[in-house]
Amino acid sequence: MIEFGGWEMPVAYLDITTEHHQVRTAAGLFDLCHMGRVAVSGQDATELLQRVQSNDVEKIGVNRIRYAMLLQDDGGVIDDILVHRRENDFFIVVNASNRERDVDRICQLGDGLDATVEDQSDSLAMLAVQGPKSAEAVARLTDDIDVAAVPYYGLAEGHLLDSKAMVTRTGYTGEDGFELYVATEEVVSLWDGILERCGDLGVTPCGLGARDTLRLEAGMPLYGHEITEEINPVEAGLMFGIRLKKPDYPGRDALARIKAEGPARRLVGLTVEGRRIPRQGYPVLINGENSGIIASGSWSPTFDRAIATALVSTAALEGDSVIEVDIRGRKAAAQTVELPFYKKDGSGSLNEKSQGGESA
Repeated sequence: MIEFGGWEMPVAYLDITTEHHQVRTAAGLFDLCHMGRVAVSGQDATELLQRVQSNDVEKIGVNRIRYAMLLQDDGGVIDDILVHRRENDFFIVVNASNRERDVDRICQLGDGLDATVEDQSDSLAMLAVQGPKSAEAVARLTDDIDVAAVPYYGLAEGHLLDSKAMVTRTGYTGEDGFELYVATEEVVSLWDGILERCGDLGVTPCGLGARDTLRLEAGMPLYGHEITEEINPVEAGLMFGIRLKKPDYPGRDALARIKAEGPARRLVGLTVEGRRIPRQGYPVLINGENSGIIASGSWSPTFDRAIATALVSTAALEGDSVIEVDIRGRKAAAQTVELPFYKKDGSGSLNEKSQGGESA
């Protein structure tokens, strides 16, 4: 157990590698109660959300979800979020460490509007079932939700093991998966019920360690690593969560300018030779010059090699480049690869190379 975002969280129940492979081949069960959960309702709820975040909520269909960000005026990222549009309100999932700041910011920018912002993080719990057998597992828990019919980035409401619930087809692993919401007082029963009913499918409890290796392989950003107040979405390659033509919101004009001029640095994927692991903050050298830093690094259980994301100078990457990572004073050779490293359809940058026998 470790401290994480103000919570005490499990690094692993068994071990990181075992849990990682279970999610890639069967299914994993994650406790996500540390994440923030916020409902926004009222006559001006749409206008409020247009003011505070980067995506166009008017174009989100009912029971659909979009990725978005809360931004500073200079385009730096305050948080990345998921915006859910339900029949009568909006529902937002935010990162644990940013929860109170996010809620305060939404309320401040909504001053004068007819909108209610309700932090439901304490009253509403959150679990996830992720992996190729996740749809079969979740379907065993409900009689009134057609799990197979829930689209990617879609939601449905009904019951899970007699508990009123919301189910979304979302996740943070690169696999098919679902995030489940029930009242806090019912979440332990749901957790136990999932393991009891779905154990034969290989559903395994998973901790923060596997969550991190899975999301890194899938090229998904972690706040405080690939995105921060000093890193903007243009640099991070996350402009799919940005709508520059929607009504004004903090950071829009700055991002439009950065996009037009071209970012001075950008996020890249790296494979790193040897068995030493590049960690956040380690220097990246290009042709012998300090040209960037590691954002996230880990040993990849899927590909059995060290991988990392790095924020590096755009100019330094032009032409032929010799790339190295300074790992505690010793240089390790590295190569840039496209993100994500892994995709479940086999089209990730290391999926393709593994087919030729280059990696496991």
